[in-house]
Amino acid sequence: MAASAASREVFTEGVRAVLQTWPVLQIAVDNGFGGVYGQQKADWMVDVVQQYFHDNADLQQYEVEDFIAELMDQEFNTVVDDGSLPQVSANLLQMFGQWRQGALEQLKHTINTLTQNKSQRAKVTAQPTQSDEESNDEAQEMECEASGPSVSRTHPPPPPPPPPTQDEEDGWTVVRKKK
Repeated sequence: MAASAASREVFTEGVRAVLQTWPVLQIAVDNGFGGVYGQQKADWMVDVVQQYFHDNADLQQYEVEDFIAELMDQEFNTVVDDGSLPQVSANLLQMFGQWRQGALEQLKHTINTLTQNKSQRAKVTAQPTQSDEESNDEAQEMECEASGPSVSRTHPPPPPPPPPTQDEEDGWTVVRKKK
């Protein structure tokens, strides 16, 4: 099929639909895994992926998976190990096949189905762990102590350490077992 600009745009919209409905990429963008330009990286990724399909003939699913996994790692510091890469790659390959065969109406239907099924964007927030809560409690206690009125304590300071022995002066301590 001759690749007209309009038909190529339909495939690009298909790539956009697949990537925008992919929870892994949503989470990466929403939670700043790609830095402050995460959304721009996601938009750029659509263009890069569609260009990858046009530049490479007869792509295999594992090649698409590897390419997207590498993009996610490099751009979002994310290793995709949730098992979603095969499905994303299969969807992209199916859409590219439809585009190549000239089945643009079928491709548009596939895109509409994806965007209609688009769930709400996932938002991940870490729950505080017990050690976090304990350290927060300690910090609050410290803040209370620091902000309170100064009170002289009646506890005497600890005694100074004993003078070093001959063995300790050079940094070594000799330990001998008593008989």
